[in-house]
Amino acid sequence: MNGFVSIRNLQKFYGEFQALKGINLDIAEGEVVCVVGPSGSGKSTLIRCINHLEGFESVSEVVVDGIPVTSGKSLAKVRAEVGMVFQSFNLFPHLTVRRNVMLAPQRVRGLNAIDAAARADVLLKRVGIFEQAEKYPEHLSGGQQQRVAIARALAMEPRVMLFDEPTSALDPEMVGEVLDVMKDLAGTGVTMIVVTHEMGFARQVADRVIFMDGGEVIETGIPEELFSNPKEIRTQNFLSAVLNH
Repeated sequence: MNGFVSIRNLQKFYGEFQALKGINLDIAEGEVVCVVGPSGSGKSTLIRCINHLEGFESVSEVVVDGIPVTSGKSLAKVRAEVGMVFQSFNLFPHLTVRRNVMLAPQRVRGLNAIDAAARADVLLKRVGIFEQAEKYPEHLSGGQQQRVAIARALAMEPRVMLFDEPTSALDPEMVGEVLDVMKDLAGTGVTMIVVTHEMGFARQVADRVIFMDGGEVIETGIPEELFSNPKEIRTQNFLSAVLNH
């Protein structure tokens, strides 16, 4: 099956080290997929290849909505459809919250300031942070900044949202507010690929969970199956370590 996001033989080297070892994946439109696994297993590298933040070997093929992820014009098209939220919030410190969310639609989509501001306000309300619109990022908590980062990614009206461990830089008490926003987003039909160590979130929200280790997809399945009855030894060992921690 060819997916909305289709990955074939994805290989990535850093010098002699092979970070991704021939990954094949298909992700359907509207599907919510969580990618779990130990540190260094290639999870973040995988999703960073989808919008070519990381280059990959020429034998590999990544296609988003029928568009090959290569350099040049097709990459610009892909990036216009793919939003990304990072571990660190990467907000522009010299811009207010509202201006952070307005910037890309104005620069990339050509939206005028009035329409961009209206879109920003809708999204800031959606992530529960509209009352902070005129503040600068330094005056927000980590959880609030991450919610702004999600609104900023959504402002481009992406068809795919990539999340690279979006709660790992947050204090524990702020994790829930970001996960709540992501749960709401998962119900809107946007395709989501989430690298996460939050197993409860993966279990509750994902349509499918992918377990990676050593640069390979070891096992994939619906959350209830994968968490309750993992087939592979490496999956069993990982889950017993993290779930019994």
